[in-house]
Amino acid sequence: MVVGIVSYGACIPRYRISSEDIARVWGQNPPLIGKQLGVFSKSVPSSDEDVVTLAVEAARTAMRRSPVAGDMVNAVYVGSESHPYAVKPTAGIVAEAIGATPNLTAADFEFACKAGTAAMQSCMGLVGSGMMDYGMAIGADTSQGAPGDALEYSASAGAAAILVGKKNLIATIEHTCSYTTDTPDFWRREGQIYPQHGGRFTGAPAYFKHILACGRDLMKAVSTGPGDYKYAIFHQPNGKFPLRVAEELGFKPEQVRPGLLAPEIGNTYSAAVPLGLAAVLDIAVPGDRIFVTAYGSGAGSDAFDITVVEAINSMDRTGPSAVRSMIERKVMIDYATYAKLRGKITMGGASR
Repeated sequence: MVVGIVSYGACIPRYRISSEDIARVWGQNPPLIGKQLGVFSKSVPSSDEDVVTLAVEAARTAMRRSPVAGDMVNAVYVGSESHPYAVKPTAGIVAEAIGATPNLTAADFEFACKAGTAAMQSCMGLVGSGMMDYGMAIGADTSQGAPGDALEYSASAGAAAILVGKKNLIATIEHTCSYTTDTPDFWRREGQIYPQHGGRFTGAPAYFKHILACGRDLMKAVSTGPGDYKYAIFHQPNGKFPLRVAEELGFKPEQVRPGLLAPEIGNTYSAAVPLGLAAVLDIAVPGDRIFVTAYGSGAGSDAFDITVVEAINSMDRTGPSAVRSMIERKVMIDYATYAKLRGKITMGGASR
C-alpha cells in the first residue's frame, strides 16, 4: 500500500541573533565565526513560544492546507529534546489544538535531532498496516547551548509537521531505513540545563558515520544514485557538515542548498530535517525525487526516498506559511535580549 505525505506545515520564530553578536560577547573573532560554522544567524523563541506553541502552529498549517479534518487524524507524535514538561505529553496538547478525536494514539518522541523523523516512520507503519488513515508527525525544538559554548552559535528554534496518509497524497514515500549505534557524542542528564558534547568526536564517528551508512543503505535498497534526485536534505547542525556529507555521497551543492536552512536560522534540532523538507516541498514540482537523511546524536540516522506527485500543484504553498517567508520575516535582537528570552540571566542563583 502506498504511503506518503498528505500535507505539511512549518513554524520559525521571528527573533534572530547574529553569530557576530554572540562572538563579540565572548571575545571571539566576529567576522570569522559565521564562516567557520556556516551559521550567520539563528532563530530565537520569544517569551511566549515553546515546543508546544511552535508544534501547534506547524500542525495547524498542515491541517489548513489539507482536505483532512482534525477528527480524521488518529495519531499525533511530537519529536523533541526540549519538551516544556518532563512529565506531561506535548502530543496531547497538539492533538486537541488541531481538533483530533480523543480516540487516537499520541506520544512524545526523543532521539536527539532525529526524533521528528522517527515519528514519521511510526506514522508510516500505522498507516501502511491499515490501522489508520492519517497520522501527524512533528519535529519541534527550542534548543539551548551553554553561554560561551560552541553550541550557543547554532542551537535555535523551529517546528515542522508532516501529515502522513495513504489518500490525498502530495508526495509518496518510496522507502525508509535507519542506522543506529551506541555512540555517545551528545547528552544531557536529568536536571541539567545545558547539554554536553564530545567536541570533534561529534563529527567523523558520529554525524558522518551514521549519515553516510544510512544514506548508502537507502540508495542500495532502491537502486538509485545521487543523480536520480532533484533535492537532497541532510541534518544540519551547522552550514558546513551537510555540504561535506553530500559531497562524500556524490551529491552536488545545488541539490542541497534549497533545503539547507542552518546558515540563516541555525540548528533547529528535531525540526532541522522536517523544516528542510518543508522548504523543498514549497518549491518542488511533480516528478521531483527527494533524498532525505536525518541524524540524531547518541546516535542514529533515518533516511527517506520521496517522490512528489501531481496533487502538490493544488496546494497553496505561497504566502506567510511558506518557509522562505518565515525566514525573511525576521527581527534582529542583541545578546542581552537573547539572554533574557532564553533564561540565561539568573537572579538569586535561580534561573528565570
